[in-house]
Amino acid sequence: MEELKRLSVEDFKKSEKSNFCLILDDIRSMSNVGSIFRTADCFLASKIYLCGITAQPPHREIEKTAIGATESVEWEYVNEVLPLVEELKKDNWQIVPLEQVENSISLDKFEPEISKKYAFFLGNEVFGVKQEIINKSDSVIEIPQFGTKHSFNVSVSTGILLWDFYSKIKGKDLERPI
Repeated sequence: MEELKRLSVEDFKKSEKSNFCLILDDIRSMSNVGSIFRTADCFLASKIYLCGITAQPPHREIEKTAIGATESVEWEYVNEVLPLVEELKKDNWQIVPLEQVENSISLDKFEPEISKKYAFFLGNEVFGVKQEIINKSDSVIEIPQFGTKHSFNVSVSTGILLWDFYSKIKGKDLERPI
């Protein structure tokens, strides 16, 4: 880990975080939850909100894919997602679901601003992001797809979204965190 220049959990908690948080609403699979924690750690997420039926750490099935990221990434369980949306909006977070809807912005056309904070919403693996959240969003992002399937796995989608966001915010200088 030293050769890879990885942070310790203590150093991670002290480090400056990226200008995004993740909201996992009704994610069924604990493996997906763990994988999203791991990806959030890699990109220095400011926080993860676990909502509705989304499982919470500590749990063996989450830890299997999180491999310790539940200890580094700050998280909070919130039963009802809509009051969280209102709270985040009041705190000047941009509400940005990842979903396939009319008038969504293709991920390649999404231009984040470093001065803004982004709350990325990820919905249920079958039903997606709730319409009530879509209605309250500042914008909706969609990942372009070209095959026969209509969606990516939610943890894969998170990885694609965060790499794209991080690289756009950071530009070409990917050596230092945001």
